[in-house]
Amino acid sequence: MKKILLLDDSLDVIQVVEEVLVYEQYEVESVMEGAGFLSIIADFRPDLIIMDYRLSDGNGGELCQTLKAHPQYQHIPIIIFTAYVQPGLDLWSFGCDAVICKPFDLEYFLKTIQGLMSASTTMHKSDPLS
Repeated sequence: MKKILLLDDSLDVIQVVEEVLVYEQYEVESVMEGAGFLSIIADFRPDLIIMDYRLSDGNGGELCQTLKAHPQYQHIPIIIFTAYVQPGLDLWSFGCDAVICKPFDLEYFLKTIQGLMSASTTMHKSDPLS
């Protein structure tokens, strides 16, 4: 079963997203704070991460950059999930693999996750180091 780590500071968003992902047969771990996120990744070993851009204790974009620069975690696809859309803000500049705006279209949300999971699996199969 594929694993998804969800980081969002809204309990309502977590509950909805968890319900959808569990129904789609994903194992989901959800956290509401960025503090200690690297150790959570090390313990849970997700296949994909969905993180909110604006967190109560930090910035999901900066956290994404940190993960994409980390040799152990840079291969994990990351979706930045946000209701914070502002002119001039390029969420792609943080190195994420996808951006999904809230409120989100459920079909697009699931297709994005499936596409990233497929691409990630293909990359790992062809990687001579894996």
